[in-house]
Amino acid sequence: MDPRAKQLPADERRTVTVAAVIELAGSQNPSEITTAAIAQHMHLTQGALFRHFASKEAIWQAVMEWVADRLLARIDRAAEGLTSPMAALQAMYLSHIEFIVAHPGVPRMMFGELQRAESTPAKRVAQTLIERYAERLGQRIEQGKALGEMAPDLDTQAAAVLFIGTIQGLVMHSMLSGDIQQIRTRAPGVFALYQRSLRGAA
Repeated sequence: MDPRAKQLPADERRTVTVAAVIELAGSQNPSEITTAAIAQHMHLTQGALFRHFASKEAIWQAVMEWVADRLLARIDRAAEGLTSPMAALQAMYLSHIEFIVAHPGVPRMMFGELQRAESTPAKRVAQTLIERYAERLGQRIEQGKALGEMAPDLDTQAAAVLFIGTIQGLVMHSMLSGDIQQIRTRAPGVFALYQRSLRGAA
């Protein structure tokens, strides 16, 4: 982390803190990341860190908000201007994959938050992200059914769940192999299978 972080304005310090957490999560279990480790990574004291965040939970919430904003904006840009719903889904899929490759700590953070038994601000942000993502997918899938690109009897909700689920599966496989780059290589083939399921027997 750049030592100049000590002189950053408050908003930039928060952004740099989020980046530090995501970077640390790329190489270790997010649940084991302490505020001391974050501060050390940023060349700050814990006191300096807590001048911008009330608690560790507030840091985690900021991370999830950053992920939600960036990921949704990214998939929206990928699909923008595409008149084919199927092409839009493919663009969103591959854009999401590139986001994961660029930020491998993000899936670890998401998995960590969603499996927590208690309801936390960070977990609620993660849940809202998935809901908003699924809504975008549902809109494209409904358009695809209306235009004849997808089977008319396709279960829209199930198709949206499967879209997200295949990405999660790719992430899990890459974690097991220890090579995040694998996800980029395997994603086109997985999407091709998903695409066939959307088209149905037709």
